[in-house]
Amino acid sequence: MAQIIFLHGASSCGKSTIARGLQAEIEKPFWNISIDHLRDAGVLPMDRFRKGDFVWADARAAFFEGFHTSLAAYANAGNNLILEHILDTEGWLEALQRLFAPHDVFFVAVHCPLPLLIQRESARGDRPKGSAKQDFETVHVGRRYDIDLNSEDDVDANVQILLAAWREKQRSSDFSL
Repeated sequence: MAQIIFLHGASSCGKSTIARGLQAEIEKPFWNISIDHLRDAGVLPMDRFRKGDFVWADARAAFFEGFHTSLAAYANAGNNLILEHILDTEGWLEALQRLFAPHDVFFVAVHCPLPLLIQRESARGDRPKGSAKQDFETVHVGRRYDIDLNSEDDVDANVQILLAAWREKQRSSDFSL
């Protein structure tokens, strides 16, 4: 059984900052993985999508099916994961619940006030304008988490709060049904 710490929140909410801090402090080896890592590593032909050679809407479903299946494969092989992800599509939660069923999943909500999300989205420049607001309004609705963090709080404090709760091994989220 692998351990998965699933950081969930709106685009630009601070998941990556928390993930880096967590990976630096946690007592076991954990992979830090996200879509952004794949994009930034050149796995996706982003220039060709941007130029219009390919249509992202046509490739999106297969890409995320492969991404989700690969996460389960990493965990099934015994790798612990810090996952940064946004459940923004119907059916993804249920698919990941099935794929992650054999594993210990600690589901973490990462919250951020809307004005700060919009500011971060604008500064990044790699997100469609308005995606942070859309995520803010939808991604946490109806979700049950093991812990809630606010990315406005000190990163080191958030990491310590997360680690303390994770070490208690009490799970009550959407992944501990």
